[in-house]
Amino acid sequence: MNKAITDGLVLMPPAFAAGLNLWSREEGMPGQGSWAAQPNAAFVPADQDFGGCLELQKTTTTQKLRSFQRIPFLPGMYLRVTARVKCVAGNFPQVRIAGFAEAANGTNVTSAVQVGPSVALTAYGSVVTVQAIIGSGNRGGVDMVWGTAPAFGHFGIDLTGPSGGVVRIDDIVVEDVTEVFLRNLLDWVDVRDYGARGDGVTDDTAAFAAADAAANGRSVMVSEGNYAIAGNLTFNNAVRFQGRLVMPAASRLICTRNYDLDTYAAAFGSELAGFRKALQALFYFSDHVTLDLSGRRVDLVEPLDVAAIAGLTSLTQRRVLMNGQLNAVAGAAWDTAVSTSVATYAVTAPTRLTGVQNVANIPVGARVSGTGVGREVYVSGRNVGAGTLELSQPLFAAAGTRTFTFERYRYLLDFSGFQNLTRFEIREIEFNGNGEASCLMLPMVGLANRIENAVFNRPKDRGITSIGSGCQGMMVDTCQFLSNEQPLPAQNRTTIAMNVNANDTKIRDNRVVRFATFAVMAGAGHMFIGNHFFQGDDQTDGTRRAGVVLTSPNVKTLFSGNYVDNCFIEWSNEHEAVPALVSSGFSFGGLTISGNIFTVNDVAASFRWLVVTPRGAGHFINGLTITDNAFRTVNGGIDRVDRMDTTFASLDTGRYRNIVFEANAYNGVAQITMSPLEIEHTQTTAADTWVVEGGGFFPFGGRARNVTGIVAEGAVTNASNVAQYAMPFTLTEQGAANTQVHLRWPVAVRGKVNVTIRCDNPT
Repeated sequence: MNKAITDGLVLMPPAFAAGLNLWSREEGMPGQGSWAAQPNAAFVPADQDFGGCLELQKTTTTQKLRSFQRIPFLPGMYLRVTARVKCVAGNFPQVRIAGFAEAANGTNVTSAVQVGPSVALTAYGSVVTVQAIIGSGNRGGVDMVWGTAPAFGHFGIDLTGPSGGVVRIDDIVVEDVTEVFLRNLLDWVDVRDYGARGDGVTDDTAAFAAADAAANGRSVMVSEGNYAIAGNLTFNNAVRFQGRLVMPAASRLICTRNYDLDTYAAAFGSELAGFRKALQALFYFSDHVTLDLSGRRVDLVEPLDVAAIAGLTSLTQRRVLMNGQLNAVAGAAWDTAVSTSVATYAVTAPTRLTGVQNVANIPVGARVSGTGVGREVYVSGRNVGAGTLELSQPLFAAAGTRTFTFERYRYLLDFSGFQNLTRFEIREIEFNGNGEASCLMLPMVGLANRIENAVFNRPKDRGITSIGSGCQGMMVDTCQFLSNEQPLPAQNRTTIAMNVNANDTKIRDNRVVRFATFAVMAGAGHMFIGNHFFQGDDQTDGTRRAGVVLTSPNVKTLFSGNYVDNCFIEWSNEHEAVPALVSSGFSFGGLTISGNIFTVNDVAASFRWLVVTPRGAGHFINGLTITDNAFRTVNGGIDRVDRMDTTFASLDTGRYRNIVFEANAYNGVAQITMSPLEIEHTQTTAADTWVVEGGGFFPFGGRARNVTGIVAEGAVTNASNVAQYAMPFTLTEQGAANTQVHLRWPVAVRGKVNVTIRCDNPT
């Protein structure tokens, strides 16, 4: 930086040949005396050392020479004033650079240092160079610190010491030397100044470390070039990249002061390469827990195996990936790997296939399908030598040897290589599958991982996949799931937004659009709160599919405040190796469905919102609360809201316990569902047995098992219209369907009663 060049400033004072009237005997201010016509001053046109020069005889204690010219002085500017002087006769004086610091209003800035260091003249005819640097900042090498108040300088020299000597002075030079201080003025150091070659071959690791050490709070500048780094590299100061790094895949770049995608993308020349290195650093870097993608889009041409990139398989410290988009670019790398194999399954080893043919061709993370296999069962482990595969869930009806199909979907982020990843968070990330890729595969084992404010846009097959217990305690909050199959009829869709294998997940405030199924949920202890998932289509009397599938019979799960739109909740036990109820097992129970909105349009009357599908005999319902929900149909009606799917087995309705199905609103539903059922019965002809029909009110094919209340409305009379004050006893589970209650009176009577009937045994 040179202001004389960049800003056109005139810094040089006039030569003595231009006239001594341009030089002051005082401070150089207007009206002060000049050296013109002074008896002790003369211009010498041809000195053997200087050419034209000024000859002065020292006659005062401090003899001043100042330029009348106002030389501009700016903050951040450093000027060097040079004078070449020699003594030709008399006493030897001392010489120093001096200057008058003039403020913009013409006054002297007295706080400015206005004289430089003195130099003694010691020999006749010997030329001595006297210099001083004047600058606004108090930096090393600055002789005269002026600060920012002066606007102009009147520069020259002072002669001090003994008088009587005669000196000759060459033309005084004023030059901008700000560049001398530029390295200290700038907020960065360049790696090339510390030996970096940038030729892409020479190992520049040591030079980078030296530059980082020298920065001492300033930034490190990696200037143009390709810099080979042989191992791990850590910057303890901020770093800026104009050049590129060439590093082994296993080596880590740690940027402690600017850990974000912009920095890493600049370091490696692309968002993808930078993202891989930044993601790698996230798992080793303790100073930062968050990788910020800086709102950038990263185009992925292949799945990212995060464990392989990180170079480790376990992390239990909190880490966060946030603020960007991962975008699948079309290519063969996203093709699903499909294989079939013959294997043997035994219920004694419920999560293992043995004798697997071509086991080496079946990757971990492949989805298993075939006869007797429930939804969302995945390969969670493989032993090639033993010919076995470990499964994420048991198979409900696959005992024996048979053929299975294995499909390995490809994910934008694949964490399946982590044996344990805990407290990992994904926030404000858009997974843009573009119909080419699935989105997120969870680690094998994990606890309290969280996905928040994310968008899963057009996944090819799956949004979030769990192949182990990496979903334990998982939180999925305020996310959007947008299907790649929205134009298709519901029955033709295959994509699933998410699945869970473990317990205690919180699925809250998500919006899910037109998948085949929103969530397949194994395990127990789940909370579904405030989600809106809709799976309709444009078909008349269209088929609808399950929105949420619960695959464990005893789920202890809360389902509250959701909007269930054109789909249904299915409760199954398809992930049990022995699906029939055994004496030591729990049956269907522990489910609360309250305060939800259920809607459907353009469906057949056979549609149901609540379906229980037992996969084995002997099951019953023990602990179910369905209250305060709104059920509504549009463009047609349905028969009822609930159904027992008997494709595989029936429920034992004679063992129902603790069922509450009440205080719901029904619109467009022919038969409401209620238990306890409060029903009004009017007996118009006197009889000793009154038949009270519960009919289709009881949920899931339930029976009239208990009467908990009988209240007469008005008098109960005999045939002669005489009031009777006897009470009946009850006979439950009467009639061919076991839905009737018989009230047995001591005599034939008639009248009106309100009867409360339950389909269960409440204790």
